[in-house]
Amino acid sequence: MIVLRIFLFPLAVLYNMITGLRNRLYDRGLRPSVQFDVPVICVGNLTVGGTGKTPMIEHLIRLLTPRIKVATLSRGYGRQSKGLRFANEQDSAATLGDEPFQFYKKFGSSAVVTVGEDRAFAIPNILQEHADVGVILLDDGFQHRRVRPSLSILLSDYHRPFYEDFVLPAGRLRESRTNVNRADIVIITKCPRELSDDDMMDIERSVRLYADKPVFFSAIRYSSPIPFGKPDASEFNKVILVTGVASAKPLVEYVKSNFTLVDHIEWGDHHTFSGRDIAVIQAAVGRNPGAVVVTTEKDMVKLISPELRSLIQSIPFFYIPIEVQFIKNGEEFDAMVLNSVHRDV
Repeated sequence: MIVLRIFLFPLAVLYNMITGLRNRLYDRGLRPSVQFDVPVICVGNLTVGGTGKTPMIEHLIRLLTPRIKVATLSRGYGRQSKGLRFANEQDSAATLGDEPFQFYKKFGSSAVVTVGEDRAFAIPNILQEHADVGVILLDDGFQHRRVRPSLSILLSDYHRPFYEDFVLPAGRLRESRTNVNRADIVIITKCPRELSDDDMMDIERSVRLYADKPVFFSAIRYSSPIPFGKPDASEFNKVILVTGVASAKPLVEYVKSNFTLVDHIEWGDHHTFSGRDIAVIQAAVGRNPGAVVVTTEKDMVKLISPELRSLIQSIPFFYIPIEVQFIKNGEEFDAMVLNSVHRDV
């Protein structure tokens, strides 16, 4: 790995020069960016891959919707549609992307869920169509410099912190570590629940080498499995895990600690399931009598597509919802978010 990183270092230097030039043009106002009257809260990261943006967006929706009308704006990665789209009952993961469709299934009646590649174009159109929207949650928008958020929340995976990573292609960083300074808040996600105060202090010191910003720590909280396939599932003990996410490690550890993991069928992030994939899962069920199939909520919204719905009815499918759980000072984080919204409205 070290040898490969050394080999890729010249490309990483070139990539860093390009992204650094782009950022300097925005920082000096030589490339246009816009800030809106309505508060825009950005949730993003420095790295490629999953850092827990989706459960964080859901946490913010739950926090804000009792007080103000919320809209979410995502790019809609992997969707088959183009341009700005407002989620409706005819949509699916194919037309919205898996994560926005997950937002719509959970919050469609209380939040406006939208997708659009050009966020600076999308936001005024959202406000024109929904004049009651009082805050917009920008999903994965840290590198979208054309919009200046009123509050920027940067997430970093505890297992792959940005301060130990390198710029693409030598590492996983989309831009250099120093750009964490654009964030207003840094959250270290997917932490072990037993993370000690000393460990938190060490991590805070590492973060503050690059930015003197508030640092919070969160873990994943798993809810009870929810069935969505074959209704007469066997006793919930033996589990076949099916994932198409950036990092399945936390879920694997959870399943192993609570059930008997007999198989793990793993695809890449944002995987689009096909009939052939369902056959692979069915074969695994056949090899493991009495086992149930467990997947993520993000994968579930793709598995219930009209094309696959009839196929999954023969499989004892369950999904496990997740939520953000702050290890400490969660009330302080919520207060910072609420204050940023009330300050701007």
